[in-house]
Amino acid sequence: QVQLVASGGGLVQAGGSLRLSCATSGRSFSGWTLAWFRQAPGKEREFVAAIHWTVGHTYYAASVKGRFTISRDNAKNTVYLQMNSLKPEDTAVYFCAAGVEGSYNYWGQGTQVTVSS
Repeated sequence: QVQLVASGGGLVQAGGSLRLSCATSGRSFSGWTLAWFRQAPGKEREFVAAIHWTVGHTYYAASVKGRFTISRDNAKNTVYLQMNSLKPEDTAVYFCAAGVEGSYNYWGQGTQVTVSS
């Protein structure tokens, strides 16, 4: 059974940092893309960042570029999202997902990030 388990969310003040983790299990994601999405109340889910599991290429939404860093630890089968200089508008539920060619087949349960002003 494939599982993506997200953790690391919490409450932080504006300007602070958090690191999210997404632990994967159940299959190899070699050649796949692992990504983070987020959904704020009343808004649609949006792309945040992605990383190619094998070659490590990274992609970011314009709103987080320069503040967030996505990385992976192949030995631990885990993807991370380091979030710095957090803003109140970053408040959302953050989801990790795995997919190929832009289609995400597997999703984690989400972790809440709340940034206070």
